[in-house]
Amino acid sequence: MPTSSAEATWNGALKDGEGTVGLGSGAYEGPYSFASRFQDGDGTNPEELIGAAEAGCYAMAFANMLDEEGYTPESVHAEAVVTLDAETLEITTVDLTVEATVPDIDEDAFQELANQAKEGCPVSKVLAGADITLDATLA
Repeated sequence: MPTSSAEATWNGALKDGEGTVGLGSGAYEGPYSFASRFQDGDGTNPEELIGAAEAGCYAMAFANMLDEEGYTPESVHAEAVVTLDAETLEITTVDLTVEATVPDIDEDAFQELANQAKEGCPVSKVLAGADITLDATLA
């Protein structure tokens, strides 16, 4: 069974501290802070990393689903916007937008498979506590 890892280190108190996050693969390591999470500071934040995971997982899941149904996608571009409620500290929504170029598919089949991919994506499943919306466009 595949496993993945990541790590984070935080130094100091919440508002004036700082930290680093890194992926176990070494593909990314960078800073994060209170300002990068709750304001407009430099660095990443957990919600941005969750968005990257959702967008990446969804794009792969959708491409696979299209392929399994006999369509060959030329491209699938997904973006996930993750909203953190600063008062409750809950991730409330994940707004997923996808644009895909898929020859020979009609709009109804495209939308149906796009929604099935949202439901079947492993990261979407783990984010089930948030309201996940989907806006899918056939290019």
